[in-house]
Amino acid sequence: MQIPIKATYMRGGTSKGVFFKLSDLPIPCQVAGSARDNFLLRVVGSPDPYGKQIDGLGGGSSSTSKVAIISPCTDGTHDVNYLFGQVAIDKAMIDWSGNCGNLTAAVGSFAIFNGLINKDKIPQNGICTVKIWQQNIGKTIIAHVPMVDGQVQETGDFELDGVTFPASEIKIEFIDPVDDTGEMFPTGNLKDKLSVPDVGDFSVTMINAGIPTIFLHAHELGFTGTESQKDINDNGEILAKLEKIRSFGAVKMGLIADIAEAKARQHTPKIAWVASPTDYIASSGKTIKTSKIDLLVRAMSMGQLHHAMMGTASVAIATAATIVGTVVNEAAGGQALTEVCFGHPSGTLLVGGQSKLVDGKWLVHKVTMSRSARRLMTGEVWVPQLAQQT
Repeated sequence: MQIPIKATYMRGGTSKGVFFKLSDLPIPCQVAGSARDNFLLRVVGSPDPYGKQIDGLGGGSSSTSKVAIISPCTDGTHDVNYLFGQVAIDKAMIDWSGNCGNLTAAVGSFAIFNGLINKDKIPQNGICTVKIWQQNIGKTIIAHVPMVDGQVQETGDFELDGVTFPASEIKIEFIDPVDDTGEMFPTGNLKDKLSVPDVGDFSVTMINAGIPTIFLHAHELGFTGTESQKDINDNGEILAKLEKIRSFGAVKMGLIADIAEAKARQHTPKIAWVASPTDYIASSGKTIKTSKIDLLVRAMSMGQLHHAMMGTASVAIATAATIVGTVVNEAAGGQALTEVCFGHPSGTLLVGGQSKLVDGKWLVHKVTMSRSARRLMTGEVWVPQLAQQT
């Protein structure tokens, strides 16, 4: 038998995912554990050795193999809790170690649609400010959701590279986005030397902001910073090299004790490479001019080059770019900055950061960016009964 569960399929930024209210999940799946994971894996269609997730709602890419669980927050400060799961495509694994910044853009709208926001906070016209507690990383995110005639405004003229159609702009603020360790730079250095056996030595910036990320100079990898998905994702040798670098970087960041543990922690840390601006052709076919960007960035997500840029990695980019002495800031010209426009495979993105050095420790107050979100479908997802009983 199959069971129907209420769900909403939403686009948030350049990602898509299946959203649930916590109270709508089967009771065994309302807490962390194998029952919840098995249920969500079946919803998305993983593990799929064919890599397509045909028998589920996933789309066969890291950007479309995601789930979100939303619930009311009772701490008196936040409106809702947001728990994110990055679902592996070919493995029976959900990585709960980090946030999805893109899907964050859809959380406020979902909360309003589902009656999770106090009506007194929702204006008839204007901006509804939704204060989100991001459970994976224990951080506050503020979404500014536009309202028209008492309804969330989903359509509009805001264009986001990596998304085909325009929509309504949702401004997102990531407050104090450094992870729970409280150390923005886990080694205490803006730059480190990362030695990877049989691969090489690299100058890296390892940062915990938005999501743990390892930044490298593109030229040290033999790259230009203008790589497309095809350039990277069709080359097994390059993918293996990048994963090995990521694994050794994860150990150096203190996220894992041994490189073997990286296989079970694919969502974090991210690995990205940066380069100075140059003209290139985006995946849409349009030309991105050097004069329009401050630097180039390419980032890996779940073992594949991302088609645009992860929202959480954008937080890391914004933070690192505003600190003189990091690899990212060097690629952006080495000057003091408060915002950067970077080029990614699908186009460009403008992000802002507020970082400062206090008593020898780097702090970032917030990072801002604009995204959009839209409901794609609401209703019930049908799941074989055994998937939530395991």
